[in-house]
Amino acid sequence: MHNIDSPLPRRSFFAMLTALLTACSGADLLNATVATDTYRRTDSIAYGPEPRQKLDVYQPQGELRNAPIVVFFYGGSWSTGERADYRFVGEALASQGIVAVVADYRLSPAVRYPVFVQDSARAVRWARDHAAEYGADPARLFVMGHSAGAYNAAMVALDARWLQAEGMKLSQLAGWIGLAGPYDFLPIGDPQTQVAFEWPGTPADSQPLVHASRASPPALLLAPTQDRTVNPQRSTVAMAQRLKRSGVRVDSELFNGVSHVTLIASMASVLRGRAPVLERVTAFVKSSGP
Repeated sequence: MHNIDSPLPRRSFFAMLTALLTACSGADLLNATVATDTYRRTDSIAYGPEPRQKLDVYQPQGELRNAPIVVFFYGGSWSTGERADYRFVGEALASQGIVAVVADYRLSPAVRYPVFVQDSARAVRWARDHAAEYGADPARLFVMGHSAGAYNAAMVALDARWLQAEGMKLSQLAGWIGLAGPYDFLPIGDPQTQVAFEWPGTPADSQPLVHASRASPPALLLAPTQDRTVNPQRSTVAMAQRLKRSGVRVDSELFNGVSHVTLIASMASVLRGRAPVLERVTAFVKSSGP
């Protein structure tokens, strides 16, 4: 691994890091740059009885009272991912005075839709129930995700069935944040996604765009302008337009200079110059809710 303080040209370093982020070592590289004095982590907390129903909590340093709390879900085509790989996200949010909950959820092919959405809703309920224990205000609860995780966040925030099953209402969310999320993707072409959603038997109401309504909480939607994995016009732009037509507050932006992967990676301190993702997330969280 290259020392980030070496004289490697900035452009070459970003090119190298982008390539590494597509491999297993990418998350390790980012996490190696994470500060250790900006947060306190409590890890491997069970929010349900299944082995993958676990989460980590990142608290800002210092005394907390009524801080906002964000539950984050990672991507991976609903078939890969580990919460430990996203320490850089937990640290980034904690460094801004936000309590971060990074949650695992069950994956395909062991499970199919809607199990990963149900797990996500259950993790959100855990965060609401335990927010005060970590210095957070349950009334300032947000759900956030990247890629497939943004789908999970969107379904929890827009389709009332999943929170209702956990004894919650959509109105108990202060907002939701989607980073390069797929919100309208039928028909399904990707083989992994076909398995996760049992295509061609995928129900039409599995698509988040179907559920956008005036009951939806405020949203922040960010994506790369040139995203080769998820079509930003069909998903991010279309979702923003539909929510706005329903009278919902939406902040949305497409960024140049980042890819589907480096959008979320730009939350790490070493890449924050690539796109103001953390800045936008922090501003949205601190301006929403009570």
